Amino acid sequence: MNSRATTQWHNPIIAPVLAMAVVLVVVWWAFPEGLTLWRSIAIVTAWAGSVLLVVNLILMVREPHLAHLLGGLESAYLWHHRSGMMAYLLLLIHPLALALDGWIEAPRLAWEILAPWMQSWPVWLGWVALLFLMLGLSTTFALRLPYRTWRGFHFLLGFGVVLGLIHIYVLLGEVAFNLIAPVLIGLAMLALGWRFIASDLGVAAYPYHVTRVTHQSTDMIEVSLQPSATALAVSSGQFVLVSFGDGAHFRGCGEYHPFTVSNVAVDGEIKLAIKALGPCSQHIQNIEPGVLVRLQGPFGTFLTGTTSTPQLWVAGGIGITPFIAVLRENLCTQPTTLIYLFRTKADAAFLSELATRANADPLFELCAVETGKENVDFLSLLQQINQLAQREVNICGPVPMVNALLPHLRQQGVNPDAIHFERFDFR
Repeated sequence: MNSRATTQWHNPIIAPVLAMAVVLVVVWWAFPEGLTLWRSIAIVTAWAGSVLLVVNLILMVREPHLAHLLGGLESAYLWHHRSGMMAYLLLLIHPLALALDGWIEAPRLAWEILAPWMQSWPVWLGWVALLFLMLGLSTTFALRLPYRTWRGFHFLLGFGVVLGLIHIYVLLGEVAFNLIAPVLIGLAMLALGWRFIASDLGVAAYPYHVTRVTHQSTDMIEVSLQPSATALAVSSGQFVLVSFGDGAHFRGCGEYHPFTVSNVAVDGEIKLAIKALGPCSQHIQNIEPGVLVRLQGPFGTFLTGTTSTPQLWVAGGIGITPFIAVLRENLCTQPTTLIYLFRTKADAAFLSELATRANADPLFELCAVETGKENVDFLSLLQQINQLAQREVNICGPVPMVNALLPHLRQQGVNPDAIHFERFDFR
């Protein structure tokens, strides 16, 4: 997601800048002196990789204030994945550099370094940690893997981080590094504990209950939720992480999934648009009033802080949700054109409501496009938009749609800084 900043500190580059700053400080502090080249490389890569792994765990913590500071949950998760990959590569270099250092002395010594069964148990910890990292990262890009299986393998990364830090601490012992290793272990355990207890178990979640369910299209429902205690401070365009519990005839999935808010009422009621995209969201289509719900968030900055500049909104499928939420809140304050793409009219959620609002609001124009199974002619659509280059563009929809649209916008003279988008690749 590429979205504008709502405050001075809400910036997507904060996460990588902080990560690299911490890595550089630790590497500078622990930089070896008087050692051979390859042994120095081995030590530096071990520390840099270990620190990046701790940063990786901190970036996966789903805490709204921390996510906001780091530029949004999507930005934090993006750098969570990137820092994990960089850490893994650095930690792969670590034993290879040690082996090359040993090779210079004797080839047999290099082999002994790479053979964990010939080493002591602290070294075994390092190899087991590397194995856990390998298993965890191998499933990161397995998009077709069932969510629960993917999440189980992904948690191996956390265990790998802890084992790797213990490996460092035991090996270094009483050396000058005995201060920083416990700090890193403590931060890793704190991040894992917060994620598991506060997020996955829902201790920090807000309790709600379902009051009404309406069908907006053939495969999408809109669920109305009332707070059972304190209401969540959520704005139109944001999303929440939701776990649906049990009702009289309904059994929840027992896991948190992201859903965009489609309406925010003054009495604390919120509505969620849920499309049947996966096993859990398909099961939720049968939800009933009275079901207990737990919400975490809110997250996201999409459509927040919109300026007085004329707007172009492009929505694909379920991507209509943040736009309908904003339209329900107020009339448009600047000329706004919405291009709404859908396969068939049976799939077009909120279509009649959008048409009604377009007739009632002179600043709002609706361009509803039934695409079928054909590729969308974005060039023709964009050429129909008046003063396109002067507009601020907000896009929400599937990844292929966003990727196909962006080049056409730039070709039509739209400033890249005026393009903001939300894609459905958040897992």
